[in-house]
Amino acid sequence: MIDLQQLSLHMRETALAPWFASLQDQLELFFKNRLHGEFHEWMDTIAQLPEIPAQLVDLNNARVGVRSGTPRDSKTLTSVDNLLRTLHPWRKGPYSIHGIEIDTEWRSDWKWDRLTPHITPLNGRVVLDVGCGNGYHCWRMAGEGVKLVIGIDPTQRYLAQFLAIRHFLGKEWPVYLLPFASEELPRDLRAFDTVFSMGILYHRRSPIDHLLELKGFLRSGGELILETLVVEGPEGSVLVPEGRYAKMRNIWFIPSPATLATWLKRCGFRNVKLVDVNITSLEEQRSTDWMQFKSLSDFLDPRDPSRTLEGYPAPRRAILTAVKP
Repeated sequence: MIDLQQLSLHMRETALAPWFASLQDQLELFFKNRLHGEFHEWMDTIAQLPEIPAQLVDLNNARVGVRSGTPRDSKTLTSVDNLLRTLHPWRKGPYSIHGIEIDTEWRSDWKWDRLTPHITPLNGRVVLDVGCGNGYHCWRMAGEGVKLVIGIDPTQRYLAQFLAIRHFLGKEWPVYLLPFASEELPRDLRAFDTVFSMGILYHRRSPIDHLLELKGFLRSGGELILETLVVEGPEGSVLVPEGRYAKMRNIWFIPSPATLATWLKRCGFRNVKLVDVNITSLEEQRSTDWMQFKSLSDFLDPRDPSRTLEGYPAPRRAILTAVKP
């Protein structure tokens, strides 16, 4: 499942080493007491995945993937396809596994392309990806040459999807996914060179506490990459949805970019930069054969797609970078 021996070797060479002993106990309690009812079925699915030698692992392409040196028989590929589909819905991606194209709900590569020109190069850095989903961006970070990337996400289906992808990409990569929320990590780790929080802030009842939490994970001089929903408006503008927003229940605060920059500065971050603002398109987030539930087009007003069904501005996302002093 989670290769603790390899994780220990990777953490030992970083400022995260003191965390490992308590992490072992934390994971043992998690897998003993908190497993999703379908988790063992998902693990059985992964156990059935065939071993296919990899000729090329590509972490720098839009479709993170792997291919073998010899053609695989159609029976094997059909089996792999069917097994991967049992882990539906696939939300973050896309992936390409020995010719099987996993067309995920999100074109997560588009977000990656928007942010990478503006961040400190990840080569040799120790990285935390908060709310990483199935780990797509973690694999892209590995492609950039990170020393270690730890993704965290409490959704256990995402852990199963990550383990399925890792089965084919190989265990040698310094990429790990832990089934935790950020508040379950030790506070003030002060160990990561870069921390990503993408698509998380608006789910938090206290966005300031989340920003301070992220700051505590960073070493001095470390960089935060923050991506979240925003609204248009001057400093001080914040949308607080009365009920749902784009059919989502747990949306609390959607600030303007200027307000968000002020929040970061109040939390003690320096060199705060707004590097991108983008209106989410129906091509970037949509239903697919690998994610057959409702998606963005179902959450917008059919008469006016610039508004959500509730009448709020349609999803607009900003990326900001900031540095911990």
